[in-house]
Amino acid sequence: MSSTAVKTLTSAKEVIEFAQQSGVKIVDFKFVDLPGTWQHFSATIEELSEEVFSEGIGFDGSSIRGFQAIHESDMLLMPDPATAIVDPVCSVPTLSLVCNVADPLTHAPYSRDPRFVAQKAEAYLKTTGIADTSYWGPEAEFFIFDHVAFEQTQYSAFYSIDSDEGVWNSGARSDKPNLGHRPRWKEGYFPVAPADQLQDFRSEVVLKLRDAGVPVEVHHHEVATAGQCEIDMRFGTLVHMADNLMVYKYIIKNFARAYGKTATFMPKPLWGDNGSGMHVHQSLWKDGQTLMADKEGYAGLSQLSKYYIGGLLKHAPALLALVAPTVNSYHRLVPGFEAPVNLVYSRRNRSAACRIPMYSDNPKAKRIEFRCPDPSCNPYLAFAAMLLAGLDGIQNKIDPGYPSDYDLFEHSHNGHGKPKQVPGSLPEALAALEADNAFLLAGGVFTEDLLTTWVDYKRSKEIDPMRLRPHPYEFYLYYDA
Repeated sequence: MSSTAVKTLTSAKEVIEFAQQSGVKIVDFKFVDLPGTWQHFSATIEELSEEVFSEGIGFDGSSIRGFQAIHESDMLLMPDPATAIVDPVCSVPTLSLVCNVADPLTHAPYSRDPRFVAQKAEAYLKTTGIADTSYWGPEAEFFIFDHVAFEQTQYSAFYSIDSDEGVWNSGARSDKPNLGHRPRWKEGYFPVAPADQLQDFRSEVVLKLRDAGVPVEVHHHEVATAGQCEIDMRFGTLVHMADNLMVYKYIIKNFARAYGKTATFMPKPLWGDNGSGMHVHQSLWKDGQTLMADKEGYAGLSQLSKYYIGGLLKHAPALLALVAPTVNSYHRLVPGFEAPVNLVYSRRNRSAACRIPMYSDNPKAKRIEFRCPDPSCNPYLAFAAMLLAGLDGIQNKIDPGYPSDYDLFEHSHNGHGKPKQVPGSLPEALAALEADNAFLLAGGVFTEDLLTTWVDYKRSKEIDPMRLRPHPYEFYLYYDA
């Protein structure tokens, strides 16, 4: 793909010209549902006109999770010219456009469209006068498996995962030689090949991401055995970064499939080893200057940064309902297992919810890393919620207290009390969100309707179905009761 393919386009006319120059045959309209999964439909390139960008293209909103009721199902997609790329996954040359969702009667943006929420968050930031730009750098971890199977019926339940790289295959015998060289439990960070079997896979994904206009800084194997990986994108502004994260997950999942493998962003697919988090680096800027740095402050942080941390920590229980939004998320966030469950901040301490990276003394590199999120979240909602929590901390001068530069797992022996911790389950996080959501309503960024819909969806579609089904391990524990 030529370098023109990643040029940001600004108008419908430019997109149509780009499509003609690129020789695409199909146009694909993508949008995100409430839980955070891309949806799409396609048309021939002849259907792409300037009117599509101004008038939209219709779809059934009642079939999309978290959207409309059946009696008010008609909705519009409004393509965003700035998102136009040649789809890096499709064999048939395809133009990919990310869309906003709109009401067909008024053409007003749809209040439950997660991308619109993120756009409102960026607009609200400017109205506060605190900053004009926020930058975001998510580190989304994932697993690459060779096989996965799962089933749930009234009378049985199971899942089965396999990876040639999994240390459990060290003793396996089959019709092909066992060549050894596998990362042991919790020793996958950073062995070279042949223990790391996914070097070329990640490198090819990086090149695909670059072709799609997503800049990448580094890639590596992660801590867990069985193919845990991380590819770090270069930071970007809030909506743009959320768009890039959707492209990132799309390319990784599809490229894994092309390799005969399967990718998952589940926070905890593997028992007994590290789960997949998504540490989110964030910073505020104004007039081209960072607001985060003060060489005299703790860890080089400005007072504004500390207030931002104060907001994140105060609202963390509610935030978790949006940034760690699945039942599975809380199998990762378990105290005592090196997970970032402690609601404290520290430089370098990776068991704290907020960490201040110390790799560089350049003020422009100063940022806050919030470590609780995981890649199962909807990035548009997650980034917007974290920004609003941080801004609330600044506006109300919320003091985060003293930093916790000590071993948080030995608090009973070092003179410090037990730190506050994140909710222990999704129901707890949802209850916290119901009790503490005024900060999300600031500037009309989130609406009460969206938050109610989110909580109801999570309870009815995820929590209740899990509560109603016996877990396979319960048979091990209780069958002889």
